[in-house]
Amino acid sequence: MARKKQKVVNSSGKRKTAIARATVKAGKGRVRVNSEPIAIMQPQLARRKAMEPVIIAEAMDRMSKVDINIHTHGGGVMGQTDAIRTAIARGLVHYNGGAEGIDEELRDEYLRFDRSLLVNDPRRKEPKHQLGRGARKKKQKSYR
Repeated sequence: MARKKQKVVNSSGKRKTAIARATVKAGKGRVRVNSEPIAIMQPQLARRKAMEPVIIAEAMDRMSKVDINIHTHGGGVMGQTDAIRTAIARGLVHYNGGAEGIDEELRDEYLRFDRSLLVNDPRRKEPKHQLGRGARKKKQKSYR
């Protein structure tokens, strides 16, 4: 007896040095970050920001009982949060896409809300240069 293959979508998001990988599959509507429910994620601002793509998808009735498991590492709290929201949004767009692979209506709504939901932020830290303590600060020169 052949079992029906369950649809699973893997997606990723990046911000600075933080990387988040999300797995979207049919389930009970759970969202977990590093094996813990997203409801206990701290600080509260980070939790709200990470839940934005889920709230938009629920408002459009595109959150059809899916479980989202996210594993994240690197960077700081807000870098990881931005990577998480990108991974969730990309995963939901591809999961709800059907045969062609992309849910155009949900994708357009995400782009209208915030482009960084679907596009990684390319900005990186500028490296330190010689003669100074950081990328811009330099030792003072005196000509007297």
